[in-house]
Amino acid sequence: MNKKVLFVDDEPNVLQAYSRSLRKLYQITTAASGDEALSLVNPEDPFAVIVSDMRMPGMDGVTLLSRMKETTPDTVRIMLTGNADQQTAIDAVNKGDIFRFLNKPCSPENMAKSVDTALEQHRLINAEKSLLESTVKGSIAALTEVLSLVKPEVFGRTTTYKELVCACAETLGIDNTWEFETLAMISLIGTVSIPDEIVSKVLLAKPVSEQERQQFERHPELGAAIVEKIPRLEDLATAIRYQLKNYDGSGVPEDNLQQQDIPIGARLLKVIIDYDNLERSGLEEQAIFSRLESSPGSYDPEVLAALASVLRRNVEAKVVTVSVTQLTEQMVLAEDLYRTDGRLLLCKGQPLSASAGERLANFWRNGGINETISVIIKEDKDTSGS
Repeated sequence: MNKKVLFVDDEPNVLQAYSRSLRKLYQITTAASGDEALSLVNPEDPFAVIVSDMRMPGMDGVTLLSRMKETTPDTVRIMLTGNADQQTAIDAVNKGDIFRFLNKPCSPENMAKSVDTALEQHRLINAEKSLLESTVKGSIAALTEVLSLVKPEVFGRTTTYKELVCACAETLGIDNTWEFETLAMISLIGTVSIPDEIVSKVLLAKPVSEQERQQFERHPELGAAIVEKIPRLEDLATAIRYQLKNYDGSGVPEDNLQQQDIPIGARLLKVIIDYDNLERSGLEEQAIFSRLESSPGSYDPEVLAALASVLRRNVEAKVVTVSVTQLTEQMVLAEDLYRTDGRLLLCKGQPLSASAGERLANFWRNGGINETISVIIKEDKDTSGS
């Protein structure tokens, strides 16, 4: 359990008193100012609790705790002040999202009780987050795997989306990778209500009629309506709803949202899905980027640059031909896999999970596919010189 507690006060005797009386209970760090406190914060290893004085020279406690809320939102925040002013309490709660408000002087015993309660709150926050993350990821993975087996021409692509979305998010310095993984995997869920022939045309960048285009453009709203029914996935539903929205505000849905106001997940999907569609249509990478860059109002320039950076990374790919009985979960399909009757079974780029491998083995035993298939074994190799 994380017991890291940061005490912030401009009075050295107050910090010394709490350090002496509470050091056996918690892992205590002290800071004499708001600026010093922020310099000690590491988002990768956050404090569980911060206790800050209100009245300090320079940065006051409300400002500090509101900054902490932005930097490490899961850190539980306690305000300590000798000022009983009602407005101070209101500002502290509204701006800093304060867990508890304590008046000075606060005895070590009362402080320990408050910190213990805050630590339990921190534990509950992280337990809920971990449960949500593992439960949602597992459920979404199971759902999308079933869909990829039933509608491989659509949902087999989401694996590629996931890899590129996460890589671009990392390049842009964005956290919460699991949310982007989930977003990518369910981004096309609304297409289950769209005729297959229309979806196939659009995903292969083939010409479509105006009526077909309008039908396809309904899928983000349909998908969002499905996803927003799942608790805690409201933000992902919004990103799905705006995945066809152009950066300049044109496109669907027809509203005033544009540029940075469009959810970052939607801006990532817009670039990556269009890139993948063009790549699968047979265009070379240079021609794809020429086309994307020739439509500046469609894409977030930073996201487009991030995708270019990701694709420039040297990826050593080894393509091998193996028997369906030799498949492992470390392998990825090197090309679209068709049944002997000409129907698409699995999409290029799809990882071969245990269930997918067993399904392919059963098809082969029944004469549905050839015994050997081409797979990729990838090994990332950074040639940036760093």
